[in-house]
Amino acid sequence: MSDNLGASSPILPRGVLYAYGSLGFPLAAAFIALQVIVPTFYAESTSLSLSVIGVVLLIARLLDMATDPIVGFWSDQSQSRFGRRKVFVVAAALPIAVSVWALFNPPADAGALYLLLWTIAIYIAGTVSIVPLSAWGAELTPDYHQKARVTGVRVAFGLAGTMAALMVPVFVGTEADQGYGPTLTVIAILALTTLLISTVWAGFAVPDTSQTKLPDNTFAAVKELLLTANPFRQLLVSFLLNAVGNAIPATLFLLYVTHVLSADAFAGQLLFLYFISAAVSVPFWVWLAKRVGKHQAWSIAIVVACAFFVWTPFLSESTFWVFVLIVGCTGFATGADLALPSAINGDIIEWDALKTGYKRPGLFFALWGTAAKLSYGLAIGLAFPLLDVFGFDANGGNSESSLFALAFMYGFPCLLFKLGALWVMRGYPITEEEHTRIRNALAARDSAPA
Repeated sequence: MSDNLGASSPILPRGVLYAYGSLGFPLAAAFIALQVIVPTFYAESTSLSLSVIGVVLLIARLLDMATDPIVGFWSDQSQSRFGRRKVFVVAAALPIAVSVWALFNPPADAGALYLLLWTIAIYIAGTVSIVPLSAWGAELTPDYHQKARVTGVRVAFGLAGTMAALMVPVFVGTEADQGYGPTLTVIAILALTTLLISTVWAGFAVPDTSQTKLPDNTFAAVKELLLTANPFRQLLVSFLLNAVGNAIPATLFLLYVTHVLSADAFAGQLLFLYFISAAVSVPFWVWLAKRVGKHQAWSIAIVVACAFFVWTPFLSESTFWVFVLIVGCTGFATGADLALPSAINGDIIEWDALKTGYKRPGLFFALWGTAAKLSYGLAIGLAFPLLDVFGFDANGGNSESSLFALAFMYGFPCLLFKLGALWVMRGYPITEEEHTRIRNALAARDSAPA
């Protein structure tokens, strides 16, 4: 490894940061629509039941999970004069564009197989882009605080893409005869246009020169990493639990707002409030991380989210404005979820390099991506079938018990999983001081005579 990790790191130019971060905009716009709007759209506009949609999307996620380690290992191994990571990001742009258009604009007779195949396609194409993209960002700087800055800029662009996509229903409308169809078409055009711009910009402006060092037996190394107690496994489990806690209410948001609060006309504005609150909060969480440490700041955000979200199972149409307050405050806490865990994962690369002698960011972010996908798959695979069991119907006409089941599923599992994440993260060992010690030890080892 040639990086002098013990030396102070130069500040990354803003042009590089913005070019890299811009890739988060189209990806976020496409995938927030896939997570929040597509399940409800297919439930309302096709003959597919909630259980079928939940099972189909869970199967697609489970099949896609196998691709993350493959792509991570492949990008770590790749050799190209254009760069180790950027070739994957550029190559994935066209498959992402085709998949988004097909999934967001289905034919009238689209069934379970259509939904399954195109969901698998967009997941795989997204993996080919997102895993190398995350590793690419971690390799731009070895500095503890600049890692949070890189992640924060990417998150800011991602939140901008999310908010742009979620504002589309406000302007396009969701009339009963068309539902979310026109909304998804406009989001597809937005995602495809910005994907072209950001891919070209990042391809030319962002350096990609970092080197990797891999074990001879990658499978055995991954097995050891996951089966032995270490900071990465601690972080990964905590991230997974928190992500499931976020994914369940995200998946059920439109149903909750429509049927429990009878406020479907405000769904777009509520989502916009949530993500604008998250966007505004990112600089605060990055600032707080500098003061108390990244994992401590993330833990504080989890507590804040739980303190407000605990009330959601008990709300109704008459307490709509309480929900508005909850949306704003939990959105503020979500800024930490988006900016800090990935930056903490970037710190693990140096810990791993000192412990094992390897440098394999693609692998670490591949396992990270697998956990993120598993969280979404578990959320929709659990929530939609359980709602079916309680007799909930997305088209209306629900009993009080089925509406309570929806409200309970929206709120309680989020608290359970987030508190589990907080418990797992206690005593996390890699503080700023420990990270500095690791970098100095790596620098001393690299400068020692052979």
